Amino acid sequence: MKTQHFDILIQAPPKQVWATMLQSPTYELWTTAFCEGSRFEGSWDEGQKIRFLNPQGLGMVAEIAANRPGQFVSIRHLGMIDQGVEDTTSDAAGAWAPCFENYTFTDEAGGTRLRVDCDDCGAGEDWMVQTWPKALQTLKTLCETPS
Repeated sequence: MKTQHFDILIQAPPKQVWATMLQSPTYELWTTAFCEGSRFEGSWDEGQKIRFLNPQGLGMVAEIAANRPGQFVSIRHLGMIDQGVEDTTSDAAGAWAPCFENYTFTDEAGGTRLRVDCDDCGAGEDWMVQTWPKALQTLKTLCETPS
């Protein structure tokens, strides 16, 4: 499975970037690049199940493999969700699960270097190369804009 890498320097402390990235309502804002109306259900706590959904109830089910606030988050994708029903056992789910999405937050130049390492979970390499930079730019704007 191929892993793609994306990164951005954000002029904000790591804990602020971490919180903006993973907490509502800002999570829903930066993930609009992937799908308008994206949301999550569940917990970002290590070992907990989390669901990533679009407004039609389609998405992915995952487990938080690691979460060190302000430093690192690892998402282990386990399967798909269709109309609220989780599929972790079909051939389609097994073709890419488990794949990982890892976020590393590093203190750099008075800000945060955010690195995303994302296994190809079947979304398509070209789409990810186009979409992740847009999402990260939105996250950067959210983090750097005074509230």
